[in-house]
Amino acid sequence: MTTESFEGGCTCGAVRYRLESPPLFIHCCHCTWCQRQTGSSYALNALIESDRLTVLQGSPEVVDTPSPSGKGQRIWRCPDCRIALWSHYAGFGDAVSFARVGTLDEAGRLSPDVHIFTSAKQPWVQIPDAHPAFEDFYKLKEQWPDESRARLRQALGDQ
Repeated sequence: MTTESFEGGCTCGAVRYRLESPPLFIHCCHCTWCQRQTGSSYALNALIESDRLTVLQGSPEVVDTPSPSGKGQRIWRCPDCRIALWSHYAGFGDAVSFARVGTLDEAGRLSPDVHIFTSAKQPWVQIPDAHPAFEDFYKLKEQWPDESRARLRQALGDQ
């Protein structure tokens, strides 16, 4: 496992966390739910095994939130400033955390691997030609690197 890590936290500084390795994959999601929940044009999430996300300071609170699938998502927030730090979605359960890239100290170190739900993107958002983009979702096997798929299988217990 690489020693590269990424630290981040909430706006008020009460909660700090670290990604203990590079993410599995990074989604730039343009769905209307992400737009509404973030108050912006998209959400940028770094997917990482939950056991590689370490809380360094504070005690984030979980907020159960509806999702389009009807299965919901669990958003971990600072109890003071209420900033969303990461989520758990039903598809991966608690095994994978979707860390909000914008809460990292050096967010510019991570760029999206894929743009998803572009059918709902704001018309003025321009996606670079070099970035894979999908109107809805994609086939994980076709987009994720072999190493990331192996890490995911291990995290889900499908070794």
